[in-house]
Amino acid sequence: MSEPTPQGPRPWSSYFNYFTEIEEHFQKARGTSLFLLSPLDWALIESWKNSGVPLEAVLRGIDIAFEKWRARRSRTQMVNSLAFCSQAVMVEAQRMADAGTGGRQESTREDEQPFAPEALRSFIEGNAAAIRATGVADFEAVASSLDQVLGELADLSKDPENLEERLTVLEQKLIALARTQQSDQQALELRERLAAQIGPYRSKMTAPQIAMLEAQFLERALLETAGLPRLSLFYMA
Repeated sequence: MSEPTPQGPRPWSSYFNYFTEIEEHFQKARGTSLFLLSPLDWALIESWKNSGVPLEAVLRGIDIAFEKWRARRSRTQMVNSLAFCSQAVMVEAQRMADAGTGGRQESTREDEQPFAPEALRSFIEGNAAAIRATGVADFEAVASSLDQVLGELADLSKDPENLEERLTVLEQKLIALARTQQSDQQALELRERLAAQIGPYRSKMTAPQIAMLEAQFLERALLETAGLPRLSLFYMA
């Protein structure tokens, strides 16, 4: 089995495009550009991102998993979830860690900015408006904090790491507030959905991976149910 050809350093824009690049790569490897990732798949990508799994490790893992699948004599079932590639991805991530490679590549230009200030402003303003559109008073504090971020955007747009950290903190606060609005029945239904989707892939993941995936799935589903946006810059793409 030949290994995928390594790619060169990725700029900030590709780093923040983590989700889209993985989605497109999986679709290409599967050979069906119209295939849509499931909520479980998106939660898995988020768990990789939050664990610091390099984008390159994910892309290589997808390629290797599909190479093994195509090498089988019998392929009666299609690959219908990114979870099929999870073992290969983690193997590649460990291989890159052992070799001392991978991770985010720093920009070669100190003044390089991954997003235009206008795009950032539109994204943050849209999120603040979406939060207020829910009509839930408890969420107003987060919307007001986004207004404050907008006021500092001229400086923050030059420091994407700091901006991302600010937005991530606000997103976690929003998730905590949304959880207080969730009924017991809603929480039960989300866990039943999770159990049904993750069941076939449990054997392919370790207990810590499953725990992180479950947490990411429930957080994503919680926000979607409440009609709340994701605040991280990773969702601009």
